[in-house]
Amino acid sequence: MRLILSTLLVFALFGTASAQTKLQTGIWRGILKTSTGTELPFNFDVKTIGSHQQIAIHNGAERFKVSDIKIKGDSVFIHMPLFNSEFKLKFAGNGLKGQWIKHLGDKDAAMDFTATPNTAWRFFKAAKPGFDVSGRWSATFGDGIPGKEKLVGEFKQTGSKLTGTFLSVSGDYRYLEGSVSGDQLYLSCFDGGHAFIFTGKIDNAKTISDGKYYSGLSGLDKWSAVKDPNAKLPDAYSLTVLKPGYKKIAFTFKDINGKEVSLSDSRFKNKVVIVQILGSWCPNCMDETNFFVTSYYKKYHPKGVEIVGLAYERTNDFAKSQKTLLQLKKHFNIPYTLLITGYTPSKGDPEKSLPMLADFKGFPSTIIIDKKGDVRKIHTGFSGPGTGVYYTQFINEFDKLTDDLLAE
Repeated sequence: MRLILSTLLVFALFGTASAQTKLQTGIWRGILKTSTGTELPFNFDVKTIGSHQQIAIHNGAERFKVSDIKIKGDSVFIHMPLFNSEFKLKFAGNGLKGQWIKHLGDKDAAMDFTATPNTAWRFFKAAKPGFDVSGRWSATFGDGIPGKEKLVGEFKQTGSKLTGTFLSVSGDYRYLEGSVSGDQLYLSCFDGGHAFIFTGKIDNAKTISDGKYYSGLSGLDKWSAVKDPNAKLPDAYSLTVLKPGYKKIAFTFKDINGKEVSLSDSRFKNKVVIVQILGSWCPNCMDETNFFVTSYYKKYHPKGVEIVGLAYERTNDFAKSQKTLLQLKKHFNIPYTLLITGYTPSKGDPEKSLPMLADFKGFPSTIIIDKKGDVRKIHTGFSGPGTGVYYTQFINEFDKLTDDLLAE
């Protein structure tokens, strides 16, 4: 009897251990907690592909794939493919518990995280909406404080399910997903770089008030909105300009391999040149990079267009910046040159490295140079695929501008 009990105990222990060597496949619900205790939910699914597992994070129509998953004993380590962040977790019952850690160059920021399998709902198992907020909204962040941004909200509601985004002059808040329950609005997004949650009270069909916007561990802002089908942002080509007397820009920075590259190099002569100002920490920059790689570069490089990326990383350490940019290059299979500027995204740094700029609004920004080497346009921000019609409009405008410059 004692031998049988011992055998059963050993079997139970090894059976439990073997059951924890992989994540349970299917749909999960993850929850990040802000410093105020506010829960930021998102969904992801787990698939087994061959001998490896893969996670796909859900945000609206986007499925952000993560394949760097390691399990050691009762610990699970998930390294995000972009944005230099990771999960350090442990199995907890049939779920997971631990932290999401975002590496910021000189420090780390961590948020508590839990996840439950077999859970497809994001905010509510079931919700009954009191309003339909589909359409375009003029949103004010900062409760009307001078200097705060005016944004444009674009929402689509089907039943209680809500998707959409906010657009600002520096870009959009990517794919947001959530619910309308009664007179309350909920939207969230997690992409490995940013963690957002928006809440608000729907007063009527044309007004949203008492909005709160939580960003990361401790970011908190107020917002409100009124329905406005004519709401729009300033012209993205009007926000950043050259200083009086300048027609050209100039720079020399090292590429990922440490070789100096200058805009005056022969490869850029008599070419239409796109200078992409980016950072590997910037989600909108990733959307722009994806556009350049999958569509634009293939179409226009054979016609005489060159792209060069100027990376403003969170650290001045070349080796650290090199590591994150190699990860970026590999993830998107970037065919054009990326340069490490040695400057950070701090206020004023892009203008220090490019002193010809009169004003720099944010990342990404794109400088379009003609065959003579003159700056013809500077585009601030990027409206990604999560913005729908805005994304389509940008592509059409950018393609036409390129065609016109190539024809000169």
